[in-house]
Amino acid sequence: MTHFPVLDLGIKPAVPLDQWRLKIGGKVERPATFTWTEFLALPQVTDTSDFHCVTTWSQLDMTWTGVPFLAIADAVRPKREATHVFFKSYDGYSTNNPLEVCLDEDVLIAHQWNGAPLTVEHGGPARVIVPKRYAWKGAKWIREITFLDRDILGFWELRGYSNTADPWTDDRFS
Repeated sequence: MTHFPVLDLGIKPAVPLDQWRLKIGGKVERPATFTWTEFLALPQVTDTSDFHCVTTWSQLDMTWTGVPFLAIADAVRPKREATHVFFKSYDGYSTNNPLEVCLDEDVLIAHQWNGAPLTVEHGGPARVIVPKRYAWKGAKWIREITFLDRDILGFWELRGYSNTADPWTDDRFS
């Protein structure tokens, strides 16, 4: 697979790597802010998974490289009351997921696709990949991850998209 459609809010923020930061906080024991170099020093994995879009297309067997969400959680240690995760992007986008969804072994903050750095069009330098949910649940141009003790709806969820976004049950709209 060498191509997949580009869908976004119309803003493609080009974030220089020396200015990129990933802030992680909320209901965690050790809030953190990672520079690009610090982010790349975290454990890395390469994972092949499927990618599902709410507009009814899927790409199978996409290969991503990045930091497993499990490594992020291990670094910041979510508190017992943390039940949800809220993602914010450099373009103003936001989305949410239950913490248990994010703790799946195939969820990652990807910085490569098919062995090459993620392009700006596809959310580079880093984006969230949640293979078992529709793609809007994985924020492009990730800049902040907040662990919460409640659910907060993100951009598309506030506009009528499903909060669970399960592609296997065609759960597109609320």
